[in-house]
Amino acid sequence: MKIRGISRELLDGLLYLGEHTRDDAGTPVEFAGILREEGGVIQDVCLLPGTTSGENYASLFLDMMPLDTHIAGSVHSHPNGVLSPSDADLRFFSRVGRYHIIVGPPYSERRWGCFLVNGTPCDLGVIG
Repeated sequence: MKIRGISRELLDGLLYLGEHTRDDAGTPVEFAGILREEGGVIQDVCLLPGTTSGENYASLFLDMMPLDTHIAGSVHSHPNGVLSPSDADLRFFSRVGRYHIIVGPPYSERRWGCFLVNGTPCDLGVIG
C-alpha cells in the first residue's frame, strides 16, 4: 500500500517521545518503535518489549513485532541531532517495512525526516 502521510497526532507523540526518552541519569537516549498504517496513513507506533537503548543506539527485539500486514516501517530518535540515517540504520531499515522516520532535537515539526529503505529522503505529508 502507498503511504499518503503521517497523522499529526502520531508525529506530535513521536516528537514527545524523542524529547523525553532518557536513562536513569537523565541523559537523552534513543527510542525506537515500529510504525503501523491504516488506510495509507501512518497512525500508530508499537514500542516493543525488550527494546534497549543508549545515547547512540536503540535495538528492537523483532521477535516481539506484531504479525500483521499494516507495518509501514520504523521510527527512532537521534539525540545527537543528526537527521540522516547511519550505516546501522540502513541495515535495520531493510528488515522492517518501507518508511523510516528519524526525529531529533529540538523535537519540533521541522526536526524529523522520513527515509526509504535505501536511505533516500521521502516527502511524507502530515495529515490532520
